[in-house]
Amino acid sequence: MPRMAEHTTSIFAEMSTLALEVGAVNLGQGFPDTDGPQELKDVAKAAIQDGRGNQYPPPHGLPLLREAIAVHQRRFYGLEVDPASEVVVGTGASEVIQAALLALVDDGDEVVLFEPWFDIYAAGVSLARGVRVGVPMAGPALRPDLDRLREVVTPRTRLILLNSPHNPTGVVFTPAELAEVARIAIDNDVLVIADEAYEHLWFDASRHVPLATLPGMWDRTVTVGSGGKTFSFTGWKVGWATGPRELIAAVRVVRQHLSYVSGGPFQYAMAHGLGLPDEYFEDFRADLAAKRDLLSAGLADLGLSVVATQGTYFVTTDVRGLGYSDGLEFCRTLPGRAGVVAIPHQAFCDDESVGAPYVRWAFCKQESVLRDALDRLGSAGLDAR
Repeated sequence: MPRMAEHTTSIFAEMSTLALEVGAVNLGQGFPDTDGPQELKDVAKAAIQDGRGNQYPPPHGLPLLREAIAVHQRRFYGLEVDPASEVVVGTGASEVIQAALLALVDDGDEVVLFEPWFDIYAAGVSLARGVRVGVPMAGPALRPDLDRLREVVTPRTRLILLNSPHNPTGVVFTPAELAEVARIAIDNDVLVIADEAYEHLWFDASRHVPLATLPGMWDRTVTVGSGGKTFSFTGWKVGWATGPRELIAAVRVVRQHLSYVSGGPFQYAMAHGLGLPDEYFEDFRADLAAKRDLLSAGLADLGLSVVATQGTYFVTTDVRGLGYSDGLEFCRTLPGRAGVVAIPHQAFCDDESVGAPYVRWAFCKQESVLRDALDRLGSAGLDAR
């Protein structure tokens, strides 16, 4: 499969292997090291014990979960979603994104991505035989380059893949930035896949605004959500998409021919989780914000330039202050020198100059783990040698 040759290796696999070889603290992989709410585990266990989740669920998701997703979209964003025809559940947000790309992109269609991007986006475009077109997250604050977006959208553009809160930069698109993306999409009759897996992981005043809530955008947007990210059960692999009937119907056709169905007991648990009170979501953000602040301050004390994180699990740093120009080189030497693993942005870019000096660190870990990592980094001395 020549079109997939460039995706043979994974930066996550490379760095995780290095972590195991030297016993490093792994701040590369973006998953929590503590479980989510006990009551969700209890719901999943009860579904197994009662025999409600042990056989195939309906191919587009349990009606109970699809209804909970629709209620969630109304509760948090004022979106009216028909659970019967405008929701699809999949094996994590990743499968839903891949299904959407396969459903909506034909041979040679251009897909615009903000780079750096999450690695499955590039693989999904290749699977769909599309053409990647990068738009940088630019400047010291790594904001989306909307002038460049305006330039690259052409009659060959099929869709824009937008991720906010954005992995790996930690940027949350502002209402003004989203409005400009919407204007460009509408003016050029372009579809959008809005990956909003981190929708509840925004901090301070950087409130997440779904693109589909903007005027004219519901009809052209597939919005993706993640139970794993929202409830810290990433191994359960329950994700979903909402959107207009015609687009969701297309995604459903492809998705049912991938995993068909999965996660029956976990779908019951996710339906319960989406109905948790506001305090859960507020406390979740506050806990992660404290860990963000701990890691950000520690990295800054070590001489790294820290990009302010507005959302997600990740802090981004610029390594040039330590004498490095290449984040990949920095990350490959870090496990051996300091016993810590991080991820270079340039692994998520076609234009390596966009991500060259930037490195991503995951803070969705126990405070003791973060402190251990900072102690190791401090003891190693990070200046380029």
